[in-house]
Amino acid sequence: MILVTGASGALGRLVIEHLAARPAGAPDVVAGTRNPERVPPGVPVRRIDFDDPASLAGGFDGVDTLLLVSAGYGEDDAVIARHGAVIDAAEKAGVGHIVYTSLSAAGDHLPYALAHRWTERRLRSGTAGWTILRNGLYAELLATLTPVVDGAITAPLGDGRLAAVAREDLAEAAALVAADVAAHAGRTCELVGEEAVGGADLARARSAVTGTAVAYEPGTLAQAREAFTALGLAPFQVPMLVGTYSAIAGGFLSGTGGELRDLLGRAPRSALEIAASQPG
Repeated sequence: MILVTGASGALGRLVIEHLAARPAGAPDVVAGTRNPERVPPGVPVRRIDFDDPASLAGGFDGVDTLLLVSAGYGEDDAVIARHGAVIDAAEKAGVGHIVYTSLSAAGDHLPYALAHRWTERRLRSGTAGWTILRNGLYAELLATLTPVVDGAITAPLGDGRLAAVAREDLAEAAALVAADVAAHAGRTCELVGEEAVGGADLARARSAVTGTAVAYEPGTLAQAREAFTALGLAPFQVPMLVGTYSAIAGGFLSGTGGELRDLLGRAPRSALEIAASQPG
């Protein structure tokens, strides 16, 4: 049995779809989520709430493979506590293998990297087999970070570029690994994009998609921080978002390559096309 956490989230839902589409006779797949009502009908579901120890006790019984989708919403100590509790419960239940969706190595420059690296270390020192999928940042996130306002993208990316990845590709890769953990045991896979996308690239692509000229006029990090603060975001979210801009602008997230193509058995989707086609 394969259990996928975060199954009502954007990545987890896609993973469930890929696993559910396998041929008859494949291991059962179970959705784990704190919001069971959000899981599509027909998919077995267990209530798994990282912040509720009662939901973890017995939640992993009978599970052979756990696909642990990272719970990045929170301060580092909160995320570490969540991941630690899940891994503890899974090991206690006798789960044989844990696949974890982590953050790309280049992401060490991001404010939210620490909890990912802690979780990787915890898995390597644990009793279950493990595979670590170091995901690059989503092309969909890049689209969100670069809205068009009054005909211009003003996100403070400077001349930096991001080797973004389609969420769908990462979900497919995760499903493939979870379905055949023996072939990927002990691996740390770097899953970044094959094209690095910058602000000027996005402006040109959005101009082509919309038929309306879009300029790239990068603002400053201070302006971005002020705008995010005005939105009333949680205090930890503002430095996370501003830090993401800073890492891209500094050129730390532009490295392409990795193992995504090998896992998928095909070329990844175009991150530029996906980001340019998103609303914004």
